[in-house]
Amino acid sequence: MGVHDGSVAVVTGASRGIGFGIAQRLVAEGARVVVTARKPQALAEAVDRLGGEHVALGIAGHAADEAHQDEVIHAARERFGGLDLLVNNAGINPAYGPMVETELAVARKILDVNVVSAFSWTRKAVAAGLGTEPTPGAVVNVASIAGLGATGSLGWYAVSKAALIHLTVELAYQLAPRVRVNAVAPAVVKTQFAQALYEGREDAVAAAYPLKRLGSAQDIAGGVSFLLSRDAAWVTGQTLVVDGGVTLGGAL
Repeated sequence: MGVHDGSVAVVTGASRGIGFGIAQRLVAEGARVVVTARKPQALAEAVDRLGGEHVALGIAGHAADEAHQDEVIHAARERFGGLDLLVNNAGINPAYGPMVETELAVARKILDVNVVSAFSWTRKAVAAGLGTEPTPGAVVNVASIAGLGATGSLGWYAVSKAALIHLTVELAYQLAPRVRVNAVAPAVVKTQFAQALYEGREDAVAAAYPLKRLGSAQDIAGGVSFLLSRDAAWVTGQTLVVDGGVTLGGAL
């Protein structure tokens, strides 16, 4: 039997990268998933790679759009009969460099997508019955080690991830005992989203990691799967750092 047999999950930002890796892991462990992203074609390809429409449904839209959130959560219940797990993975980082050069509209957009959106997805999932099924519900927020200290270049993205980590704590406290809420905080993972942090210098970046490599989507998916599983039934409000050891020496 799979770890997540019979579970229904929503994974946001899941057409590629970390989100797709998480969805792939959940399907392999017995779950059915509804995956979201902005581009319909990329989502259709992701659904095919996940095993087709009997285990996966893709719905395109913007993560911060409340109508899209409602559609996805309704579809999970209509297509697969419930909603047990939520992974808030969707995130953006349109600004890189000195924080004071970031326009206020950009700062607000980052917070809206990376933090307020995660709150809204969770709120709507709970209202739709997450945590009222026969087994308790579980939420995992995908944060970042950028939220654990100063980065010097990731500014509002780092602020948003710090806020997401604390949102995890507050929601865990308030939604217990029916819904567990945890987070993962990855370091640099080899995805298209993070390319600017390692492209053309991967060996040099990886040299700072005690485990001497950058992360993979599968590395993060394993931690998320654990936090969503019954093996983590007594774990809530925690942030699991998945970073190849890079923060052990104080680096971000």
